[in-house]
Amino acid sequence: MVLEEYRARVAPYVARLARPFLGWSPNRLSGLAFGLAVAAALVAVLVRWTTPLLFLPVALLIFFSGVFDVLDGAVARATSRTSPRGDFLDHVLDRYSDVVIVLGIAVSGFAIPVVALLALASLLLTSYMGTQAQAVGLGRAYSGFLTRADRLVVFALATFLEFDWSLPWPWAPTEPWSRFHLAGLTFTVIDVAFVYVIVAGQATAAVRAWRAYRALPPAA
Repeated sequence: MVLEEYRARVAPYVARLARPFLGWSPNRLSGLAFGLAVAAALVAVLVRWTTPLLFLPVALLIFFSGVFDVLDGAVARATSRTSPRGDFLDHVLDRYSDVVIVLGIAVSGFAIPVVALLALASLLLTSYMGTQAQAVGLGRAYSGFLTRADRLVVFALATFLEFDWSLPWPWAPTEPWSRFHLAGLTFTVIDVAFVYVIVAGQATAAVRAWRAYRALPPAA
C-alpha cells in the first residue's frame, strides 16, 4: 500500500469534498481529526470489557479522522491560509493521533502488547525520518512503503474485520479470539496488521533515511 502515489490523482476529488468546509479554520479541521482519533481509541478500549462489535464504530472513526486530516490541508490551500504554524500543529496532532489509536487498539485485548509496541515505534520512526529530512533542508519526505494514509487504512480495515468476524457469518472464524497460529503464538487480524506496520514501517524509515543521507553533501 502506497497511497501517497495517488495524491495528485485524487486531488480534484479532495478539493470537491473540501468545498463545504471552506468556511472552517484549517486548525479546526485538524482538531476535529484528532478528536475523532481519540474517540476511536476510547471506543477500542471499551471493547475489552464489552463486545468486539464496537470495532465497527472504531473503524468508522479512524476512517473519518483520516478524511478530516486530508481536508485540513485542502482547505488551507484553497483559502490561502497555509502557514508554518498550521503545518506544525497538523503534524503534532497527527503524531498524537497515531499514538492514541495504537494504544487504544492495544488495550482492546485483541493485540499482543509487544507487537503493538513495536508497531508504535515503527510508525513514529517513519514519521520522524520524514520530518528530519525536512529539518535538514531537503523538504518533507512522504515516500516509502507505509505513509500515514496507508496505516490509517490498515487500522480501519483491521478493526472492521474484527467487527465483521465477530458476527455469526459462515466465513467467521470458529475461535472468536483466535485468528492465525504461528510459532506457537495466536494472532488476531489486528496483530497481523501491526506486524505489517512493523515491517513496512521499518522499511519506509530506512528508505527515507538512506535517501536523505545520499542527498546531503558529504562532510568537508
